[in-house]
Amino acid sequence: MQHQKILILDFGSQVTQLIARRVREAHVYCEVHPCDVTDEWIRDYAKDGSLKGVILSGSHASVYEVDDKAPNAVFELGIPVLGICYGMQTMAQQLGGKVEGSNTREFGYAEVRAHSHTELLKGIEDFATPEGHGMLKVWMSHGDKVTALPPGFKVMCSTPSCPIAGMADESRHYYAVQFHPEVTHTVQGRALLERFVLGICGTRADWVMGDYIEEAVQKIREQVGDEEVILGLSGGVDSSVAAALIHRAIGDQLTCVFVDHGLLRLNEGDMVMDMFEGKLHAKVIRVDASELFLGKLAGVSEPEQKRKIIGGLFVDVFKAEAAKLKAGTGGHKGATFLAQGTIYPDVIESGGAKSKKAVTIKSHHNVGGLPEQLGLKLLEPLRDLFKDEVRELGVALGLPPDMVYRHPFPGPGLGVRILGEVKKEYADLLRRADAIFIEELRNFRDEATQKTWYDLTSQAFTVFLPVKSVGVMGDGRTYDYVVALRAVQTSDFMTADWAELPYALLKKVSGRIINEVRGINRVTYDVSSKPPATIEWE
Repeated sequence: MQHQKILILDFGSQVTQLIARRVREAHVYCEVHPCDVTDEWIRDYAKDGSLKGVILSGSHASVYEVDDKAPNAVFELGIPVLGICYGMQTMAQQLGGKVEGSNTREFGYAEVRAHSHTELLKGIEDFATPEGHGMLKVWMSHGDKVTALPPGFKVMCSTPSCPIAGMADESRHYYAVQFHPEVTHTVQGRALLERFVLGICGTRADWVMGDYIEEAVQKIREQVGDEEVILGLSGGVDSSVAAALIHRAIGDQLTCVFVDHGLLRLNEGDMVMDMFEGKLHAKVIRVDASELFLGKLAGVSEPEQKRKIIGGLFVDVFKAEAAKLKAGTGGHKGATFLAQGTIYPDVIESGGAKSKKAVTIKSHHNVGGLPEQLGLKLLEPLRDLFKDEVRELGVALGLPPDMVYRHPFPGPGLGVRILGEVKKEYADLLRRADAIFIEELRNFRDEATQKTWYDLTSQAFTVFLPVKSVGVMGDGRTYDYVVALRAVQTSDFMTADWAELPYALLKKVSGRIINEVRGINRVTYDVSSKPPATIEWE
């Protein structure tokens, strides 16, 4: 199936990915490419007729200080174009307007007055002034401004310090706004982007994960043929969904290698095996490498060193198993593909979105150059999807929502949630304490929303502290370990607030851990936000 699509040209903004996510949320397929693609590339990209609109992103730069501009071919295609922030300024300058530095910079919340009734903003407002002017609550981030409109344009909106905060040439379907509709701080941002994509561009809303399965399955079958595939299954969302999708496509031609490093959550290894071997009937090789990992970590307390040891050992163990499978045993021909759970943000970031180099996609996001080392071809079935789309796809494939919507878990596992040296005793204590915390988060509901506190937090876990404290149990003195609970709420994981969990929930968790996990006699709660703290402790 050929999807109609929107092209987003990235000028280096920190929030370009948010534009793409908002477009995808409207069930429209879009792609992000660096702004320095050529006119020839643009014409070639549009020649099949599926391109319905172009969005020009923001940037940290000034149009009169850098050479970054939209390829001229964008304005020759005869399709709608939307400029955002820097995208508006380069549109103005390229089409004959003027951009200058402003004495008054606008960063953060602003209220924008809409002028005239353009197709983009018609009926979209947050409130009206006593004079009847429609107003939008938006987020600004700019120091330059358009001071003269290009020929054919009219003012679409303004603020007191930015008389041209939006402009439109409706005959050519060119629109531009100085504010950022892609961020949640712009209240009507989603409505504005949907109006552009679905209304003005007239794009079909056919990007739906349930329907995408058949398309993806067909693509995998065409790529793999009758060859065999190896996949490193970690139990995380990306590798799990990739495994389920590939298995749906090629069945027993897929072999999953699950490396258990002894630093997983309680019963996690068994749950992964039960799901993939038991329910999906996939071929899974489980490698119990816990003694190897814990042995190499003995005496190591520096966080970065721990990460390197765990990452390096994982690659070594996986390579050894993959080499056996590549060689072919038991009448099987050897595997020729290595599957990875690379997702679209990895592709965007490695494609030069920050460096503004033309598309060079990294091929070793998950397992550090293994395709080259093993001489295997690469299969990345999730490389077009954002994380929320991967989750939707997982549920559509029949994976349990509890697994698909689980909180993030670091690759090194409990190795970075045990502060200092990692020991089996510490991992066993932490596993049990963490399981209690997560269980009670799932049990407790918020009265106002009726959602569980697990769903209301973005990430929650327990940290083992390498200290002992004095306690009293019964008539006896104890001298046992301390754990810290951590729960945060965030929309993007770039910043995060600690979750204000109910006292009753914290009391229940603390009581259960101290009573049920012998060896822990004190529970603390981490009330640090990010920044200045990080979400994980190590």
